[in-house]
This record gives sequence, structure tokens and C-alpha cells, in this order.
Amino acid sequence: MAVHSRLHPLIGLALAVLCAAPLANAQDAYPSKAVTLVVPYPPGGSNDVFARAIAKELGDVLKQPVVIDNRPGASGTTGTAAVSRAAPDGYTLVAVSSSMTTNAAIQPKMPFDPVKGLAPVAMFADGPFIVAVNNVFPAKNPTELIAAIRAKPGAYNYASSGTGSVNQFGTELLKAQAGNLFITHIPYRGMGPAVTDLIGGQTQVLMASGPSLLPMVRAGRVKAVGMTSLKPSPIAPDLLPMASAVPGYEFSLWWGMLAPAGTPPAVVDKLNAAVNQVLAKPEMKSMFLREGAETRPMTPAQFGAVVAGDIDRWKKLAKQQNILAD
Repeated sequence: MAVHSRLHPLIGLALAVLCAAPLANAQDAYPSKAVTLVVPYPPGGSNDVFARAIAKELGDVLKQPVVIDNRPGASGTTGTAAVSRAAPDGYTLVAVSSSMTTNAAIQPKMPFDPVKGLAPVAMFADGPFIVAVNNVFPAKNPTELIAAIRAKPGAYNYASSGTGSVNQFGTELLKAQAGNLFITHIPYRGMGPAVTDLIGGQTQVLMASGPSLLPMVRAGRVKAVGMTSLKPSPIAPDLLPMASAVPGYEFSLWWGMLAPAGTPPAVVDKLNAAVNQVLAKPEMKSMFLREGAETRPMTPAQFGAVVAGDIDRWKKLAKQQNILAD
């Protein structure tokens, strides 16, 4: 019996090691099949452009295909909610942007918890908005823009891609910090019609990401008058920051990757390392810069802090500026 009692703990230890081995091997083998990266927006926008660029390079690093799956709807909520319900195994991921946090700030009930229902994996990049006006608007820099709006309170409209969008939040933050400028919000269903009406003169002002506005600026169809970065940005170094007219004003948009909550930390860490490896490539840095953003590698915990911090910040702004869901 004495011999048996001494062996019993050893047998238990051996069984524990044997049971743990398959799990460890499974995580070490990740990924063993194609990975799906859901883009919760239609093709062509900044989320889609960046996700496709990342997916191609990420597939090379992971040695498995990374397949893009566009699932638009409800300002990005439909596709993101689907990923939150997916198996937490690292094979279904979602490419999101700051718009998820502005939605969360005003939606009384979302079909997923953006903090607890999803696991932060990696940030791709961030970048300031370009502030543009139609070609007949009497301003060519931030100071002239603010002066023109102040000179005719309520005479001008600003466009956004929808109620609760990052465009609305960025503009409302500018209004608040400039002393509540009187300019009327016109929400559109997406960035395409918002840009079209800016060109046509139905609205006068629009702030949006590089992928949305730079092609129109370069083609001479709208005028860029400033950037929402605190200091001059390498994205468009000739444009003055809006902070030159409204001290302290800063607004940026970020893009990143999330996984379903409960995804094993080893899988999240492997994905994070792979994304950061992709972001370190000079050609990727150049691509993001051309599209109006700078690569921003960080840990999952750091990215999670950005997401949670933004939601708190935008909830306060929504209350202050009376930004309400449709």
C-alpha cells in the first residue's frame, strides 16, 4: 500500500500532462486551415482596403490563406456581431475601425459587447481625418474655415457617413472645442453619397479618412483645408492642423483586428506577432501612408485599452453634444 500511495501522485501528474498535450499541440499547430477575416463594410472603403492588404501578407506569415468576407450592414454592427458569436478558435476574425466605438457610445442596445464580447488582437494603423470643403467654399486653411462658419451661423452644413459615425463625432468635437460652432449636420447612408454631395455643393464641409477623400482632393474635385492631427502629419505635410485654429483639437481614426471573446491567449499572441511582423515591412508602411494612415503596432492589451478608452470618451461627447442614435 505504501508503494501505491507514492505512485498515485505520479500517475495523476502523468495523466495531466497527457491531457494537456493535445491542447498545447493544437495551439502550436495554429493555423492548420484558412482563416476568415470579416470586413463588416462593403468593398472599397478604408476598412476593406486595409484588411485586404493585411490579409495578403498575413497569409504568407501564417502559411495559411486569410480570406476576406465582406458582411456589411447596420454601420458595421452586423458583421462584427457575427464574429462575436463565432467559435473562439482564431479562425474567424473581424477588421474594425473607430466607428465601432462611436456606435457603442450612442446605441442603447448593441447585439454584442464591444469590450467583453470581443478579444483585441492587434491595431493596424491610425491616421487623422482630412477636412475638406467644396470648391466654391470661401476657405483654404483652418483659420479661414472657422472664420467663415462663425461669420454665417447656421448657413452651412457638414456631411457625415451617418448618425453616430466617426465623421460626426470628429466634427462635433471640433464644434465643441471651437465654442460650439453653428453648422448643421447632414447624415448620409455611407461615405460615397456624402462625398458626392460635397462635390455637388449640397453640403459644404466633410472630414473623412484618407482613402475616402484623398482621391477627390488629388483630382481637384474638393479642397482640403486642414488635418485633424495635433501637429503636421506626414500623410499630407502641406496641410495645417485644425489645432492651428482651434488649440488642442485632435481627432484620429484607427483600424484593427478583433477575435471572439474566449480565443486562447496563445492564438491571440500568435496573431498579434504575425500582424506586427506584417506592419514592420517597409512596403506596408508606405502603402498605409499613401492611404492616409501610419502603421501602429501594439500588444493586444494596449489595443484593448484604446477600444475601452474611446468608448468612454465618445459617450461623454455624445451627451455633451446631444448625439443620438437614429
